[in-house]
Amino acid sequence: MNFSIQAVYNWYRNLLRNPKYRWWVILGTLLYFVSPFDVLPDFFPIVGELDDVFLLTLLVTEMSQVVIEGFKARKGDVDTTAANTAETSTSNADTIDVDAVSVK
Repeated sequence: MNFSIQAVYNWYRNLLRNPKYRWWVILGTLLYFVSPFDVLPDFFPIVGELDDVFLLTLLVTEMSQVVIEGFKARKGDVDTTAANTAETSTSNADTIDVDAVSVK
């Protein structure tokens, strides 16, 4: 069996991005964080917290990406609708693009 950290990361990321499993993965991650049974037990001074910190960092990073992508998708839908409306209302008007140039 071929095991790599990248494969685990991709699996976790894909599960978080799937709306069907997203809340289960979040709940499982939070339960893992508070659970005393870890890959690296928490009673080891520094090493014990590394897996928890890594997993929470991964969760926060991926969820922030999901939220940002969702926000951009909603904003893009609104902007596209507004642009289409503006385009049809000003379809007869000529538009001129102007580039700003600084003069010293």
